[in-house]
Amino acid sequence: MKHKRDYTADRRLPYLCAIALPIGLLSTGAAWLLLKLIALFTNLFYFQRLSLAASTPATHTLGWIAALLPIAGGLIVGLMARYGSDKIRGHGIPEAIEAILFGKSRMSPKVALLKPLSSGIVIGSGGPFGAEGPIIMTGGSIGSLLAQLLHLTAAERKTLLVAGACAGMTAIFGTPLAAVLLAVELLLFELKPRSLLPVALACAVAGFVRPWLVEAGPLFPLDVAAPTPVALLSCLVAGLASGVLAAALTLALYRIEDGFHRLRLHWMWWPALGGIAVGLGGLLQPRALGVGYDVIGDLLHQHMLLSAALALLLVKAVIWLLALGSGTSGGVLAPLLMLGAGLGLVLSPWLPGGSDGLWPLVCMAGVLGSVLGAPLTAIVFAFGLTHASQALLPLIATTAVAYGVNVLLMKRSIMTEKIARRGLHVHREYGVDPLERMHVEELMTAAPQTLAGALPAAEALAWCRAQAHVHRYYPVTDGVHLVGMLALRALEHADASQPCDTLAQGHEHYLLPHMSARSAAGMMARLGVARLPVVAGPERRKLVGVLSLSDLARASAAHAEEESVRERLLGS
Repeated sequence: MKHKRDYTADRRLPYLCAIALPIGLLSTGAAWLLLKLIALFTNLFYFQRLSLAASTPATHTLGWIAALLPIAGGLIVGLMARYGSDKIRGHGIPEAIEAILFGKSRMSPKVALLKPLSSGIVIGSGGPFGAEGPIIMTGGSIGSLLAQLLHLTAAERKTLLVAGACAGMTAIFGTPLAAVLLAVELLLFELKPRSLLPVALACAVAGFVRPWLVEAGPLFPLDVAAPTPVALLSCLVAGLASGVLAAALTLALYRIEDGFHRLRLHWMWWPALGGIAVGLGGLLQPRALGVGYDVIGDLLHQHMLLSAALALLLVKAVIWLLALGSGTSGGVLAPLLMLGAGLGLVLSPWLPGGSDGLWPLVCMAGVLGSVLGAPLTAIVFAFGLTHASQALLPLIATTAVAYGVNVLLMKRSIMTEKIARRGLHVHREYGVDPLERMHVEELMTAAPQTLAGALPAAEALAWCRAQAHVHRYYPVTDGVHLVGMLALRALEHADASQPCDTLAQGHEHYLLPHMSARSAAGMMARLGVARLPVVAGPERRKLVGVLSLSDLARASAAHAEEESVRERLLGS
């Protein structure tokens, strides 16, 4: 038992943690740069001035000419995507997931440079997006590139990619715990110390550095009163509404994307077409342009009339869906926060049990968690943005219901649908592998059929064929210790008098009893064999058993039984 450990972490873990610290710092710098690029291009497009001061397109005085600016931004980004890198298209998170699962976590320097630049142009020209998707791609590129420079493995590269992505999100929103949960629920596809600790440290660095570069404190400070027990029923209603809205937004987005794919026009021009919708929407509702953090704040504090909020949110939803479906560059979190908060504002008059600001907050989390398929992230994210401690229970209830609605209604989330359309399926559920729960000594055949090393090939072949079960490989021993494995085919083609120990091969390939079944399966796959000997220790190599693929299958069979067999109450 002393050889068995709860975790697979090794001496590489401190090394990865050390590398994650500068990645957190660099990603925070990239987040600051992205925000400044958005401010720069907003000032250039709408106010014709060189300035890095934060501004909003809603206060422009250009009249109808402002409708042309999103079209110009779309044209520029379309050219950048075609002649630079098409990886800058989209909102960033699906691209990061695809790189992690199917691209060995490799990202190019082009993406690291072009993604923030393209997003700055799109959002600065009025695009109704947030900065979080671009910074996830940019921060992820920083982690991936550094890992490539240091010649790390694909698994280690994934860890540092996610560390950079989540550190960037922390720098934008000031929510380090939500960023770590985003890694666990959406990006890492595992929960191991070797990945969790570097990500957490990178986010902590970003959280400490953020007040120096961006700003301190919550992005949308909000104070709500403690909910009464009747609020639970209101949370159920809010969760159902949030889940339905999330499903509607997801379906609408991909219907619009399908429409763009049917156009007989190169995809380079699609962002400009999306820009037409953004420009027209901006004429109707100027506050629908840009990131819209000020609008989110007004919705949370209910500083908007219901009619004005409905008009604004309708335009925001339409232009966001059309622009994102066109394949331009921009994030989804800020628009989802706005639409969710707007839903809460609409429902507030009919939801008892809580103060006015509570329902925009919980619906904001419900829509976000449902669309992303990341409920824990959404709950902690909403709490981190507002520091509304009294809202924690309603946040949990509403987001859980909304997430459940989406799981039942939708096959995939907005994060994975685009990947699935490329023929790459992403399974979002994960648990402890049954092969990780069992060890070689629990599955191996403890008294295997063996061949003596001095036995001539002809006698060995005759003995093998006389057994009830004929195997393709047999362990060869000197009586106690392993000499190697001998293939039945080798016996069939050997000289009759040749001893087995001269035919045996692979004496350096063996398993140890305390190894996990997953490690054993990996070794078999790497060697391309179906059976491996098990020795008591690497020094003397005393043979204690043989493990085959059929033995490994028993672990999966036990897991399948746990999932499918319904048992009666004990004693009945």
